[in-house]
Amino acid sequence: MNERGFTIWFTGLSGAGKTTVSKIVADELKNRGLKVELLDGDVVRQNLSKGLGFSKEDRDTNIRRIGFVCQLLSRNGVVAVAAAIAPYASVRKENRELISDYVEVFAECPLETLVARDAKGLYKKALAGEIKNFTGVNDPYESPTDADVTFHSDTETPEASAQRVISKLEEMGYLESEKTISGYTKDEEEKVNQRLADLGYL
Repeated sequence: MNERGFTIWFTGLSGAGKTTVSKIVADELKNRGLKVELLDGDVVRQNLSKGLGFSKEDRDTNIRRIGFVCQLLSRNGVVAVAAAIAPYASVRKENRELISDYVEVFAECPLETLVARDAKGLYKKALAGEIKNFTGVNDPYESPTDADVTFHSDTETPEASAQRVISKLEEMGYLESEKTISGYTKDEEEKVNQRLADLGYL
């Protein structure tokens, strides 16, 4: 079993699918026998970063704190899955440099789609000026130009987006591919071998 720790960082605007897809990915990694910790941005703010506001300095501090925890987890053989907006490219770069095994996932979704499916009404309030410092509306979000994976939650299902991430992790060598040389999955190959054995060929 691969005990190599690494970090998967999901960045993107609020409502772009970071939490949903990261949970699917985390569950798949657990199913494959890996040790996984999921750090959701909202939960971290309530605990690790309680008291911080939403100025650039406080946002940067929050992201650095999450990055530090991810680095500790990863170097101890745990897969850290972080889902946090991380709006500024410079601090995302700091985390990439801090964490030796780092995979950045960009949850891309047009603002008009986020506004249309805004269940909490936060975007509408921000657009009306009722919420200040709201990322993507009246506070900047610097979209990644070098993300390892980009998924498009306006056109993909969460499951398809998660599979895109899993496939990239396999390609990068962090996960063993579920497909063997034969083209079958391990389970499928076992069934074929058993059938051939039953027929006396093996």
